Amino acid sequence: MSPGAKALAAPALAGKAAPIVITGGSGFVGCNLAESFLREGDDVVILDNLSRPGVEQNLAWLKETYGARVHPVLADIKDMEAIRPAFQQARAVFHLAGQTAVTTSIEEPFEDFEVNARGTLNVLEAVRTAGLQAPVIFASTNKVYGALDDLEMIELEDRYIPASTDVRQNGIGEDRRLAFCIPYGCSKGVADQYVLDYAASFGIQTAVLRMSCIYGPRQFGTEDQGWVAHFLIRALEGKPISIFGNGKQVRDVLHVADAVAAYRTVLTRIGEVNGEAFNLGGGVRNAVSLRLVLREIGRIIKREPAVTWGEWRPGDQHYFVADTARLQAKLGWTAAIGWREGLRDLAAWLIEARGLGQSQGQERLTA
Repeated sequence: MSPGAKALAAPALAGKAAPIVITGGSGFVGCNLAESFLREGDDVVILDNLSRPGVEQNLAWLKETYGARVHPVLADIKDMEAIRPAFQQARAVFHLAGQTAVTTSIEEPFEDFEVNARGTLNVLEAVRTAGLQAPVIFASTNKVYGALDDLEMIELEDRYIPASTDVRQNGIGEDRRLAFCIPYGCSKGVADQYVLDYAASFGIQTAVLRMSCIYGPRQFGTEDQGWVAHFLIRALEGKPISIFGNGKQVRDVLHVADAVAAYRTVLTRIGEVNGEAFNLGGGVRNAVSLRLVLREIGRIIKREPAVTWGEWRPGDQHYFVADTARLQAKLGWTAAIGWREGLRDLAAWLIEARGLGQSQGQERLTA
């Protein structure tokens, strides 16, 4: 058992209430979610193995800002005994830890399974055996719907659009059949279904959010994951951006502030959505092709970003836009931040917090 896990067995909580536990809490979405609770005076347990480059900076930021109310547990969700103490006093659990790169899942499918599938089962069992019936809200992915190869596409100059009027107007709904493909989709899909089943089989209140592309401050995007931030980082550094395929593939991008609002709303009303899965994305209003994002980045930095082109990657969907009507109808949630506004917000954070683009970059944003 890790020293961090032992230390948490009887944490000295700064607040009176039991803590929120966030697995992957040092990651991009996790630290933004943690900060929202810490800002309101809650204690938050951050369970993370800090394996993703840059996330230790997010944990340091949380500790520096909120001090003793942040309880780091440096452990891996693959290690059941190491993580078990983190859940002993939890009042709610957000399970965001996972292996997130499609390419890594293809190169290391066993590791991908161990983290995403077995790791999620470890979390669920740790919550169940703690006996407090803490709700579990899980970060799933749109990849559970597969490559969507059956959708007929119309190729335009800068994007693909579905031939189906319904899909074009609304996006992909939760009634779409599950079609796990590529190891990442399989491992996350298994986890997705286990989380839902624990509501049915063991009475744990659970909900699943199948996420599209989330972006925003405190994201350390790479070529394999977090592509919106990665594009901006490369552009601000004056380095070429790698595009796989023709750049016409379409995604619905969602600012992390809207994602945090969704997670928190689900927790607040977990009794109404127990055992259900929802799509979480920017929806049709925030549907953009990679080419459109590149064009907008060019407007932000006042020059055309350099691009290199490569072959399509396995399982890459030509089009995925989440139909979020069900989440809106059930809980009243909707994306509030438009993608152009959100891109500028992320660029401003990258310049201020990471010094990308130097002073010239700041002038570009304000010109």
